[in-house]
Amino acid sequence: MLVQLAMLMPDWMDPEFLLNWLGDWALWGTLLVIFIECGVLFPILPGDSLLFAVGLFIAKGTIDVPLWLACVLLTVAAFLGNVSGYYIGRVLGTSLFTNPNAKFLKPKYIVQTHEFFERYGPRALVLARFVPIVRTFITIVAGAGKMDPKKFFLWTGIGAVLWAPGITLLGHALGNVEFIHQHLESALILLVLVSLIPMGVEIVLARRRKKKAAGDGASDGAAKHAAPKHAATKD
Repeated sequence: MLVQLAMLMPDWMDPEFLLNWLGDWALWGTLLVIFIECGVLFPILPGDSLLFAVGLFIAKGTIDVPLWLACVLLTVAAFLGNVSGYYIGRVLGTSLFTNPNAKFLKPKYIVQTHEFFERYGPRALVLARFVPIVRTFITIVAGAGKMDPKKFFLWTGIGAVLWAPGITLLGHALGNVEFIHQHLESALILLVLVSLIPMGVEIVLARRRKKKAAGDGASDGAAKHAAPKHAATKD
């Protein structure tokens, strides 16, 4: 199944093809892709799988760059991409979201993102890092919604540090595993699916909190109704 999905991807979505095509410019090309995907209105790029492949290629020696340097550069690219997306949204504001029939920038996204931030708080910026497409537009909408810049920089920086080096280091750690090399396409597709787990966990936790809040509200309501009755009986 995973192999069939991999075969449906265009060549430029295949990290192995892309890195081999870039040759000596593989790391620099990756930095550009990460920067664009993290905030420049082009979300359909192989971010997670490309980071993983870079780590794997460094382990193999195909990309001759120190691992620590690659992690630092990739973190900076991810952070600056989000910052650019934030200011695109902040400068252009809701003018990006005027067409209700738009494929991505729909007006309802402003309202939904405000609710998203209110529900999850600043950690939404960290969670969104691991979700393809979402990581592109959440920064733009955050800017359009006038999120506090200091808070944005802090949490998007945390997300960049966890995401870019984390997935690159994972690829490097598995770089010498022969099974990974033999099934690289399937491993990359699986990585994308696994990257959705943090958001899924957060959704489950949010539902539990909502049910708990609803239960507490019902208990409080019952207590309020019972209190006057008790008082009347006492009189």
